[in-house]
Amino acid sequence: MANNPQQAGFQQETQPESQRLAEAFRIFNQASEELSTAYTSLQGQVAALTGELAAANGALRQQYQEKAALTERLSLLLSALPAGVAVLDANGMVVQANPAAEATLGAALTGQAWEAVERAHLSASDTPGEFMADRDNPADLAHAGRRLAVTVTALDSAGGRIVLLHDITEAHRLKTQAERHERLAAMGEMAAQLAHQLRTPLAAALLYTANLENLELPDAARISIAHKAVARLKHLERLIQDMLLFARGEVLGRETIIVAELMQELRQTIEPLARAREVAWSVEEFSGGLLLQGNRKAITGALTNLLENALQAAGTVAGSLPRENGSGGEVHLAVRRAGDALEFMVRDNGAGMPPAVVARLFEPFFTTRAEGTGLGLAIARGVARAHGGNIEASSTLGAGTEFTFTLPLAHQTLESIESIVPA
Repeated sequence: MANNPQQAGFQQETQPESQRLAEAFRIFNQASEELSTAYTSLQGQVAALTGELAAANGALRQQYQEKAALTERLSLLLSALPAGVAVLDANGMVVQANPAAEATLGAALTGQAWEAVERAHLSASDTPGEFMADRDNPADLAHAGRRLAVTVTALDSAGGRIVLLHDITEAHRLKTQAERHERLAAMGEMAAQLAHQLRTPLAAALLYTANLENLELPDAARISIAHKAVARLKHLERLIQDMLLFARGEVLGRETIIVAELMQELRQTIEPLARAREVAWSVEEFSGGLLLQGNRKAITGALTNLLENALQAAGTVAGSLPRENGSGGEVHLAVRRAGDALEFMVRDNGAGMPPAVVARLFEPFFTTRAEGTGLGLAIARGVARAHGGNIEASSTLGAGTEFTFTLPLAHQTLESIESIVPA
């Protein structure tokens, strides 16, 4: 049976169409499989990221809880601290203060400028770094007259500062009391020595004055004996004055001392003495505009005593023999800054002293000079310590002796003083 031409043509046209549909279905199935695979992979990635996010959130939550607990502990610690703490920002404003700080100063501190707080509630004491707490309210006397140690520490990361306020009133009272007891104990130990020291010049003065009763004594001899008696009495007076200075111990009066003016005063005092003894006198000064806070008379007296001792020592050689016409004697005064302190170094090229003598130099009534009272160096050490400083000695036989008298510098500067003093 012959094929129908129309059916043959239809079959020819349908066959390519079915092939195209089959190919399209194949491509669709392949794309569906790829999408299904990608979706499955994406679900896995989402699940993994969800797990990682949950773990990160857990870690952050734990860190937050730990930091919150640490902040709470630090807040409790700050509130419980007996010392006052104030946190300042970069502009010097108080952003946080613990109860101890506000109770110590008697005022709310947060939000105030620290400089204003200092002006209103703190005044400088006689010791650098220590202040007296002043109260504006006269009825509030609970903390009036309290002595505070103020320490300021920079916060490098934030640009602010932390101010620590330590109430050292009781510690200062105990220290003062201990020093007073130490001086009284030393006075008791020195009683016998003092009696001997007073008896010798007093006996000499009595002997001289007894001779004045001799009516047959020539006028020249009478005048000579009177001069000797007066000299012994003056020696007694100096001994008693030194003894009173040593016994009192405290340095009365506080004033701002310009170091340059102090050096000028020492020069005017020592230069004529050095010329009279034919001792070379030199000064090395790097004081600039530095200031001291203390008793000017006491400090000048202590330094003058050290320089006069050096002039006497420079006039001797080995064996404490005097130099010929004082030739070769040298005394050098150097002044230099050492951190927050000022050092006065007095050096001579005299005979020097053995270590056993150096160890006893600051003992009351210990002296290597026949006319000495033995209190000059003890008083100088008392002056240094009363100002918060110290004095040390070093000596080498045949090479001379050096004393280092150290005092803390005042927090003010010469420029700040001149700025408030009219020209």
